[in-house]
Amino acid sequence: MNAHLTRRADAVRAASSARLKCITSGQISQCPRVQIRHQAQPTTLQGGHTASSVKGLCTEINGFSYPIDEWTNVPASILASVSRRLHVQPSHPVSLTRQLIESRFPSPTYIHYNNLSPVVTVSQNFDSLGFAADHPGRSRTDTYYINEHTVLRTHTSAHQADTFRKDDSEGYTISADVYRRDAIDRSHYPIFHQMEGARMWDRRKTPEGDIAKTVWSDVQRLPKRTLRVEDPNPTVNPERNPLQAKYHSIEEVEAMAAHLKRSLEDVIFELFSKATESAAAIGNTEMPPEEPLRVRWVEAYFPFTSPSWELEVFWQGDWLEVVGCGIVKQDLPINAGVPDKVGWAFGVGLERVAMLLFGIPDIRLFWSQDRRFLEQFSSNQPIKPFVPFSKYPACHKDVAFWLRSTSSSAGGGSRGNSQDFHENDIMEIVRNVAGDSVEDVRLVDEFSHPITARKSLCYRINYRSLERTLRNEEANELHQMVRERLVDQYGVELR
Repeated sequence: MNAHLTRRADAVRAASSARLKCITSGQISQCPRVQIRHQAQPTTLQGGHTASSVKGLCTEINGFSYPIDEWTNVPASILASVSRRLHVQPSHPVSLTRQLIESRFPSPTYIHYNNLSPVVTVSQNFDSLGFAADHPGRSRTDTYYINEHTVLRTHTSAHQADTFRKDDSEGYTISADVYRRDAIDRSHYPIFHQMEGARMWDRRKTPEGDIAKTVWSDVQRLPKRTLRVEDPNPTVNPERNPLQAKYHSIEEVEAMAAHLKRSLEDVIFELFSKATESAAAIGNTEMPPEEPLRVRWVEAYFPFTSPSWELEVFWQGDWLEVVGCGIVKQDLPINAGVPDKVGWAFGVGLERVAMLLFGIPDIRLFWSQDRRFLEQFSSNQPIKPFVPFSKYPACHKDVAFWLRSTSSSAGGGSRGNSQDFHENDIMEIVRNVAGDSVEDVRLVDEFSHPITARKSLCYRINYRSLERTLRNEEANELHQMVRERLVDQYGVELR
């Protein structure tokens, strides 16, 4: 392996070794050198440790130690990135996007939370939000578990119940890094950033308990933007978008929906107007102004709101989903101990919006530390279209293999030292081996043997660095490591 790749591998090993310690009688002491290997099934650790021998080991995240166990599946590459916190880095496009959205939700009505720990309990991440015990989001194929009871948050909503319970303000926004095992392509990354917000009204503090009248009064104080708004559906629909009739009147929901929609239309107007102005200032004809900006409201389903909507924007010739929102399901404030609060909530992916506003074509770029990327952005000019630097050549390589006869692509039980295979597992292996030197991974062939019913899969891996030319020899070395890890961890038979 060349010097560049060797240095990268050494850095990852060092980072992992530094994080893993041992707890003895309540005191932190030196542990054997181990490295967490990401698996969807019980963890195997480097240096001879297995799922039955992890007791007493812990991992350190942001200065706090957490015990690890057979549920642990967070790789060193993810742990090494926890401290990056792009959403609060000055002049980073994710941070600039966050600040622009926050500016439309002013204090003291809204408090902005940007420094909440990414480590949450399973109860915070799933139970408090009503996730069923068998919900696929709880699976280790989808979620990074620190241990059986602790995860890296998969959404900012993990903090929703606690924020409702604090009851510090009428509204809030939460912006944070979130973590999910996912595909490898230009729009997916295992760490991304979300913002969610909510505006609540308290029946106890509302004159005569008239929520609808109070909310309509607040609506009149919101700015009304010049937009072409398409909103053809009624606020509620008994089948598609039901009213929470046990808790809300139709008049209350009509008022809260109007407040929600005008608030988010204000955000969208601000964001896309600035993007259009910036593009025009530098003579960018690829972003012609749409006068006025077109938006439309579409009925949707979300587990935490009802009725629910998505707001789409017509941008560069396409309708694009930007934000999801709705009236907060009343079970959430009830379970948080504030049953008299009613209101709305929204959620938005900051990278998705930033890619649209800045014209950034590949989500990996947000994690680049290349000056050619970072120096294009400044808080003095919040939205400035990204100017691509040289695109380096791609190197495509296929890996084909037979799954074990007991395996399925959806995952399941394990046998022996190998693990059942889930598509996210190959994504994790590729990321751990090649980091951001892979542009995408996709399934190109799937075959079941007509006699044995054994399944064969073929994935095409597109090796392409954002920052330099990746030589074929380097790609070959990385690819061989991917092949070896597939065999070692999942017992596949290479073709």
